[in-house]
Amino acid sequence: MKASLSILDFGAVGDAKTDCTAAIQTALLKATEHEATVFVPAGVYLTSRLYLPAKVGLVGEPTWSFREFGGSILRLNDPSASCLLDLTSAKGSTVNGLCLDGQSLGQGIHGIGVDKPGFGESEEAFRIERCRISNFTGDGIHLNRIWCFSIRHNMVSHNEGNGINLHGWDGFILDNWLSGNRKAGFNTFDKNASITFTSNRVEWNRQAGIQVHGGGHYNFTGNYIDRSGGPGIAFLMRGDVPCRNMTATGNVIYRSGAPNWGELGENESVQMIADGAEGLVFGQNAMHAGRNDRASGEFSPDVSMILRRLKNSVITNNVMNDGSLKKLIVDLGEHGENVVIENNVGTLLET
Repeated sequence: MKASLSILDFGAVGDAKTDCTAAIQTALLKATEHEATVFVPAGVYLTSRLYLPAKVGLVGEPTWSFREFGGSILRLNDPSASCLLDLTSAKGSTVNGLCLDGQSLGQGIHGIGVDKPGFGESEEAFRIERCRISNFTGDGIHLNRIWCFSIRHNMVSHNEGNGINLHGWDGFILDNWLSGNRKAGFNTFDKNASITFTSNRVEWNRQAGIQVHGGGHYNFTGNYIDRSGGPGIAFLMRGDVPCRNMTATGNVIYRSGAPNWGELGENESVQMIADGAEGLVFGQNAMHAGRNDRASGEFSPDVSMILRRLKNSVITNNVMNDGSLKKLIVDLGEHGENVVIENNVGTLLET
């Protein structure tokens, strides 16, 4: 048997008219016999939910651009689907070089979904690479109870939910665009931990850029967080669980808290908020206020940093050059022991 199968050999037609669900699913199931890769040639293939089996590759031609689909396009045609590509059973599998187009169908439909009743006894260790995942009414990537994964070099954009929504741990999120989603660029729900989040461009999301609720053991390094509708980056409580043992260094956080993108809640017109964190290092980040491109819209945010309920944490050596409009740092107190807030320099933006 060939190490690579083409969906064309199973009856798929990339004419943007033919329902290819059965053809593509048959190819994926056939690939399990020898842990093979299924190739999706350039074209537009209409499909409902597809299930990716374990130890199988699903690979296309990644010729998409920032604003347009291109190459190998899987286009959702079922408004009742829960997601387009289901990775719940995809242990050791790879998705590479595809466009997933949700067409804004239905309600709460995710681009890529994992929804498990429990975490299981072994790691998923799947990979999502070089894909464009856009126009879904749910999250671009929705991971519910995931254990070990990587998301690299993708564009996850213009979805009604979050770019990436995570309940799980042990992941690498590297070198992605998380752009123009109606909720956060990256959001967590329920238990979450042990994430390396590096060199991502998180931009123009209508709520927070990055939002972590009660997570642990994160490394946010070298990200560019631009024009969020809420906080650029938020470390928040999950019930009574604080964020624990996190570092955020070398990030650029620009023009957060964009006004008129919906109602800003209390403490959301801010570049960074840490409300309930233990073992947080936030240092050597650069913050700058601004407005929309082409000198339009209102300037934001009001505040560079809001701090509350910290313990054993260091907030130091950050630069807020024209960092915000009203205050650089709002310290709401209620801190525990060993909290250092020093050497944070900057100026307010004069508009």
